[in-house]
Amino acid sequence: MPIYNKLVRDAIPEVIEKTGKEYSTRILEKDEYYAEVKKKLTEELTEYKESKSNEEAIEELADILELLHAATKIHGSSFDELEKVRNAKAEKRGGFDKRIFLIEVEDD
Repeated sequence: MPIYNKLVRDAIPEVIEKTGKEYSTRILEKDEYYAEVKKKLTEELTEYKESKSNEEAIEELADILELLHAATKIHGSSFDELEKVRNAKAEKRGGFDKRIFLIEVEDD
């Protein structure tokens, strides 16, 4: 039986049950959950970087977005609040739409 030892989406046990396969899970403690969300974000970001098509990229971005929702809750906030912070930063410093690549800045 393959061993995964990783955070999975809430409905995955039901998906596995429908296949008739046996499995084991456990509920993570808060500190473990926090670490696993970070680990899963890294995994999904790697998968996004390695995506070969727009469809694959969108699938991975959806996973990243779901994990951002989870991480926001971990930090005692909401996705609405995260979006407010994002908007404030965009207002103050801009977004990334202009594709500006900074090469160097003169030292004082």
